[in-house]
Amino acid sequence: MPVIAGVRFKKTNKIYYFSPEDLELQEGDGVIVETARGVEYGSIVITPREVDESKIVQPLKPILRKATEEDINKLKEQESKIPEALKIAEEKIKKHNLDMKLVDVEYTFDGNKIIFYFTSDGRVDFRELVKDLAYVFKIRIELRQIGVRDECKMVGGLGPCGRECCCVAHLTDYSKVNIKMAKNQGLSLNPSKISGLCGRLMCCLEYENEHYLETAKRMPKINSEIITPQGPGIVIYNNMIKEIVKVKVLIKDDYEIMDFKLEEITAKETLAEELEQEVVIDESIQSLID
Repeated sequence: MPVIAGVRFKKTNKIYYFSPEDLELQEGDGVIVETARGVEYGSIVITPREVDESKIVQPLKPILRKATEEDINKLKEQESKIPEALKIAEEKIKKHNLDMKLVDVEYTFDGNKIIFYFTSDGRVDFRELVKDLAYVFKIRIELRQIGVRDECKMVGGLGPCGRECCCVAHLTDYSKVNIKMAKNQGLSLNPSKISGLCGRLMCCLEYENEHYLETAKRMPKINSEIITPQGPGIVIYNNMIKEIVKVKVLIKDDYEIMDFKLEEITAKETLAEELEQEVVIDESIQSLID
């Protein structure tokens, strides 16, 4: 099996495989690799190990070398230029009156290109803007339009839960979420309650969806009649996480709201089936006696 090392770049949580060659690599080491964009700086997140060939996208490019002190200083120097590049680009966008929002700037490690990331509601004719920026920076300019989820990933921030956005913290790819997941979990369908900073449905809706779907198969339906240890009642709420059923029970001519564990209750249909089965068994025993 081929030996790989996992490398992560600063703009993404995604891990890319490279051939470690004969280098001794530890987690966190800076490395210089060749990518489709040219020579780039990355960090080791998976130390050299064997993997199944089906998991590799060929051709497997080599790690050129471990990052030196000079490489690290070069990276810091490029990062220090970003605020000024952002300022200049925003001035040029305003000058050309373009309907676009600048999000971030990135220098390629080899210093041959600057990439400007922006969002916009539609297509933008930025040809004159590129000419102006190329005249100022004297290197190749690339303007890349991104979506609102990419913007959130780049800018970062805290979600409604108070923690760092999942797309920034750990997600390598965006979760596939839809409104049905919110319905499955009994959440409010108010957009402000189920949307992340990007304005799209929160990625975390996908995390527990499978649990809710499986648990829903075992929980009684709302407004269904069930039998509890305290007598018959009507289901008014299901707690899917704790698997507790809130029931309106008739006790002494008055209704009381009580909580029961899922295993403590019985659906009326199930109880009827059990009673019917007992009758059949009794009749078969009676025939033997006769």
